[in-house]
Amino acid sequence: MEFNLSLGSAEEEKRDYDVVIIGSGAAGLSAAIYCARSGLSAVVLDKTTPGGLTAEAPWVENYLGYKAISGVDLAKKFVEHASDYVTIRQDREVTGITRNKDGYEVQTREGVSYSCKGIIVATGTTHRHLNVPGEDKYYGKGVSYCSTCDGYLFRNKRVTVIGGGNSGAIAAITMSEYTSSTEVIEFMPRYMCEDAYVRAIERRKIPYLKNKQVTEIKGDGKKVTGLVMKDRQTGEVSEVETDGVFIYVGLIPQTSFLREAGVKLDERGYIITNAKGKTNLDMVYAAGDCVAGNEAQIATAVGDGCRAAINLYRDMVNSGR
Repeated sequence: MEFNLSLGSAEEEKRDYDVVIIGSGAAGLSAAIYCARSGLSAVVLDKTTPGGLTAEAPWVENYLGYKAISGVDLAKKFVEHASDYVTIRQDREVTGITRNKDGYEVQTREGVSYSCKGIIVATGTTHRHLNVPGEDKYYGKGVSYCSTCDGYLFRNKRVTVIGGGNSGAIAAITMSEYTSSTEVIEFMPRYMCEDAYVRAIERRKIPYLKNKQVTEIKGDGKKVTGLVMKDRQTGEVSEVETDGVFIYVGLIPQTSFLREAGVKLDERGYIITNAKGKTNLDMVYAAGDCVAGNEAQIATAVGDGCRAAINLYRDMVNSGR
């Protein structure tokens, strides 16, 4: 997904802002717009293409104003809107934050640091891995975590979706339109997706194998050829022939860089905030999927970003910054 953002060189870019927003998904871009419209100078930093996991959704049908829109198209609209207000850097991986006399300094892996009075963390989540033999070896050779990105490469081929929650179900339903066969393998002994997706799976006669644990992904050295799974009730081991494996087994918050700064995280690494989105650190807020108790929805991420920006602005005004 290309946005043709005008990034500029490291030498000429501005380094001093009122607010640094870390993460360019729905929450971060929403926060950016509200910061800018409050008169705060802000920059958005991310290590990859803006849009976050929104861009990976095959279709979004529950975002107000759009009966149906592809995740890529919705993400593009977010980025185009936010880029009218702020600079979005898609080449800055934040590695740490430290206090300075005016607020904070945000360090990046690229060696560029930014000074700011406040921070909004909206780093979102990344895909959880199975951690089984063959997963890393065949990544990009049949193993994928994004059906929107890679699904069509498997048209007229066999694919297996591991993980039968909403994301896995949507991936399976979408890919069943153009693959020769699609099946879902679910660890739990029951459907783990919403009823609407269960009905769609059943209408399309997509096999949904419950109570199964994938133990290995197999290949011929060049590409995926199958996988090994175990029945969690009987212990029976079987092999499945497949050309593509799409893994949807959960998400991990991208917050490890915050531990050294003293930001409070829960046992799973999600950021603990109050009802206003404020962390335990002064002038540091968080929004979106990286926050403890989040709903993992685009709509709530946008709202979180708005709330964090509004309350950070109020904090700055009240403190005279």
